[in-house]
Amino acid sequence: MTAVRRVPLEALTREAFAPFGDLIAADDAAGRPINSGTTMRFDWTTLPQGDRPGARPNLAVFRSRPQALPLRVTLLERHPHSTQLLVPIRVSRWVAVVAPDGPGDTPDTSGLRAFVVLAGQSVNLRKGVWHHPVTVLDEPAELLMLAWEDGGAGDCETRLLEVPIEVG
Repeated sequence: MTAVRRVPLEALTREAFAPFGDLIAADDAAGRPINSGTTMRFDWTTLPQGDRPGARPNLAVFRSRPQALPLRVTLLERHPHSTQLLVPIRVSRWVAVVAPDGPGDTPDTSGLRAFVVLAGQSVNLRKGVWHHPVTVLDEPAELLMLAWEDGGAGDCETRLLEVPIEVG
């Protein structure tokens, strides 16, 4: 029997997450004042995109129950034709588990990484990036999700892992 591999949680930084997508955090982007100076606006923080004719932007709300660590990862999913933007509405902390693409349209679990995403941080996963479904910690949470979808099989692909991985 193969031993379960354990992956530590990492702090989410723009550089560390770059191979998988964009970190969106207004505190480190150049902003400009608007509304008579009462608001700072941060433009072009990411580029949500889809590449299928007929797919439309789907802005959905995810309501998630908290999970305990260590997280047992048994499957990964990806959106081959769309980025997936995840923006917290109400969240304490959540986990972004990501992996690069491997041979034969499968995730390369040797490159799997897990990031702690804090309140005030959002991520935009690149098209085709393997990831674990949204997992929140500490308390129930709500996140906005934006992806280009048409309701078909190309919206989301999943793969079961031969050997589970523990995160945390």
